[in-house]
Amino acid sequence: MRFLMKRNYNQDIRLFKYRSTFFWYLALIIGCCLLPLVLDDYLTSQLSFICMYSIATVGLMLLTGYTGQISMGHAAFFGIGAYTSAILTSKGVPFLLALPSAGLLAGFIGIFIGLPALRLSGLYLAIATMGFGFIVDEVLVRWESLTNGNMGMMVDPVSIGPLTFETEVQFYYLTLVVLVLTILTAKKILRSPTGRAMIAIRDSEVAAQAMGISMAKYKTMAFAISAFFTGVAGSLYGLKLTFINPESFTILVSIEFLAMIIIGGLGSLHGAVYG
Repeated sequence: MRFLMKRNYNQDIRLFKYRSTFFWYLALIIGCCLLPLVLDDYLTSQLSFICMYSIATVGLMLLTGYTGQISMGHAAFFGIGAYTSAILTSKGVPFLLALPSAGLLAGFIGIFIGLPALRLSGLYLAIATMGFGFIVDEVLVRWESLTNGNMGMMVDPVSIGPLTFETEVQFYYLTLVVLVLTILTAKKILRSPTGRAMIAIRDSEVAAQAMGISMAKYKTMAFAISAFFTGVAGSLYGLKLTFINPESFTILVSIEFLAMIIIGGLGSLHGAVYG
């Protein structure tokens, strides 16, 4: 067992606990970059799905694993991201603008979904968010002029300027880059006062309030951040499939997300990926 003497607060929140950890992560990233050289297109495609689901579960992990708020409606944010990106790209909006826009819209809606979390917790919050998921699913079905209803809609291929992501390998590298940026951003949030406040709320809301932490501010913020990451994942998901319909974003997807972070280990960003 290794022990590290800490002399100041910055040592406690630094990105890598040990110096050697950085090199292990670097080796892992290099290994992930080399995987397409030894895998066929099918397995490379599965790696892309793993990256996309990991982005979504990192968002859910921040909400459930670190803030203690259970959500059964994250499939709705996943769908919102997918449809937002599909609609924007179909109107000629570049991918680099459509991707963050999908996350921002999901995050904006997440603010309003986070408001019930101020008075609900546990099973009651799970039921409330599940109801939100059903509402969004119904909207996607009924708003045919925008979403094409149950018929679904085609999604334009991903392109950044002259670069098009038409092959499985190219799309895998795109999702891998977004996943790495997502994990680094989540890690940065957890090292900040916002992340510390979220963890304090998870451990004890009464103690957190006694320390002056605003429940309304940080619970709503947790929902917004979580929804943003899930919306980005949904955007990539739609672009990967090139076709989406409401049946792709049912309550079963929310259950899968929740199962992933539980199996991987609550309160761990690594668990969001492992799950």
